Amino acid sequence: MSYFVILTPAVLCVVLAFYLLKRFHPRPWTEKAFRFTWMTGLWLSLTVLIAIWSGDLTALQIGNYYPVFFLAVGLLFLIFSVFSNASAKAKRVLAAVLAVAVIGSGVGLKLYQNYYDDIPKVENNELLYDYQPYIEGSRVVSLTEESTLLLTDDLPVLDGATALFPVYAAYAKAVYPREALDADDLFYTIDDYDLPGVLKCTTTSGAYKRIVSGDADIIFVAAPSEQQKQAAEAAGVELLYTPIGREAFVFFVNAKNPLENLTVETVRRIYSGEVTQWKELGVKGLGKIVAFQREEGSGSQSALLRLMGDEPLAEAPAERLISGMGGVIERTADYKNFKNALGYSFRFYCSEMVGNEGIRLLSLDGVTPTVENIANGSYPQASSFFAVSRADADETVRAFVEWMTGPQGQKLVEMTGYVPVS
Repeated sequence: MSYFVILTPAVLCVVLAFYLLKRFHPRPWTEKAFRFTWMTGLWLSLTVLIAIWSGDLTALQIGNYYPVFFLAVGLLFLIFSVFSNASAKAKRVLAAVLAVAVIGSGVGLKLYQNYYDDIPKVENNELLYDYQPYIEGSRVVSLTEESTLLLTDDLPVLDGATALFPVYAAYAKAVYPREALDADDLFYTIDDYDLPGVLKCTTTSGAYKRIVSGDADIIFVAAPSEQQKQAAEAAGVELLYTPIGREAFVFFVNAKNPLENLTVETVRRIYSGEVTQWKELGVKGLGKIVAFQREEGSGSQSALLRLMGDEPLAEAPAERLISGMGGVIERTADYKNFKNALGYSFRFYCSEMVGNEGIRLLSLDGVTPTVENIANGSYPQASSFFAVSRADADETVRAFVEWMTGPQGQKLVEMTGYVPVS
């Protein structure tokens, strides 16, 4: 888009120059040059409008190439129309072909975008609202008896991963006074780091930043990435990792994909780019494996990196999105449930929070990701999740974390649907 903005005044200057040349030094070639430049300027202006329209189309980057196609085809026609000795009829036929190509491709692109938008997407932060402690129909679990720990003043600010929000929302409901959780400023998600409230969900990456900065007192997350460890060390902050439950890192496919099992070694080969076709896994008719990834610093992306070990990750699928400042940014695409897609997350998030019947969780090394197999240690990609606090935290924070590892805290982990550590 920025290229078009720069080129437009340049073309206008060229048009003016040829107009003056035609006016004061008329020659056949100056007449043609002037006609070509003003038509090019008009075509460039139309291309800018096409770029603005297609910028809202994020379907696998196609929208970003449409203005280039529009401009290139149009310029070729203009060159032919102005400088060719072809008949007027031939030029009209070519103009009709051009119009059909541009309009037809635009309509096709829009139809594909509609199809793309209708494909279910596993990431959905709106589901967090179902787990606010005191809304009608809340899915947050509650103790059957009064909590042995009740806090009233200087309440610790809680934050964490999307998948763990049901757990720490249950902790807050059990321990905090209701008025602290009924406040209007209670619940913010994702990037609202600086807003008030004691119960937040800024995701794993945001939560690690906020515990280091001191804006959160306890965060509920999977093990940190190397970058997150280094950020804490660079800030001179010592973090304490208290295991409070166990969970399975899972892989999933479209429900129509007949695949039911992967080995850990095959996962590594897929995500390193060694295995790229479904037929290599015995699945016919699905073509290329679209192996989605998550953003750097997310809990599931860190889990994938731990699984990969020393194997490098292949380039992830990406989609073009319009940023808040109006520019175009590129990022890893959230999982879209194409028939040939492969994605990953955590068991509870997929099966309980999202509950998407359009995907199927795969077994790993022949072991299904069930609560029983997580508890008995047979599922190969089960690991602890943590209540993370600072070493310099006050007594209230330390008492709350200790309560989480006790009978009531562990009961809430189990009631929510995770595997307790004790």
